[in-house]
Amino acid sequence: MEINPDNIILWQWGPVRLNATILFTWLVMAILVIGSWLITRNLSARMEISRGQNLLEVLVGGIRDQIRDISQQEPGGYLAFIGTLFLFIALANVLAIVPGYQPPTGSLSTTTALAICVFVAVPLFGIARQGFGRYLKQYARPTPIMLPFNVIGELSRTVALAIRLFGNVMSGTVIAAILLSVTPLFFPIILQALGLLTGVVQAYIFAILAMVYIASATQARQQTEATAQQHEKGESSRG
Repeated sequence: MEINPDNIILWQWGPVRLNATILFTWLVMAILVIGSWLITRNLSARMEISRGQNLLEVLVGGIRDQIRDISQQEPGGYLAFIGTLFLFIALANVLAIVPGYQPPTGSLSTTTALAICVFVAVPLFGIARQGFGRYLKQYARPTPIMLPFNVIGELSRTVALAIRLFGNVMSGTVIAAILLSVTPLFFPIILQALGLLTGVVQAYIFAILAMVYIASATQARQQTEATAQQHEKGESSRG
């Protein structure tokens, strides 16, 4: 039994290979695109709405609240990125209950790609929020000696994101394979229920960590603005 979807070759023509990771990644993306199109094509502002729109509003509202609580900023600018990460990972993990499906998050190449997306997004959001020069100054705080350590910290947390998600999904697959080989009649139901829960939890943790990293890159300006506002209030009160 192959537990790594990278090793499951479905089609090959010369050096070109189609493995389970690529196929099921496309499948997840197709489901998200088609599903979002079906739900949003007939949005309604009336009291009576479809179940799909109701589910979408709950998801979007929950993600917005989480972003606002973590970053203390308006969530609009981060919603698309964080929401896409959460929905992709959650759906990729939850579909593991379908027979024959191999979650692409069980491949280190997929989790690394997701972590790289976060690695690139953090400075982009930070620069957009603070400006190029002010953002780069963060790496030299509190002293310029910390510059290489801060850079290493950025790289290490990217590696940690990739390995954490890969390890959790892979360990679940290994445990499921062992238990199914021992008691194939009893454990499948329990494992499917646990798979639904842990799949969503892993997606939530990944998205939350991504937002924490982005918030840390954008909070310097927010703190500066808050200090300036307090200073202005103090001046006005004295005046």
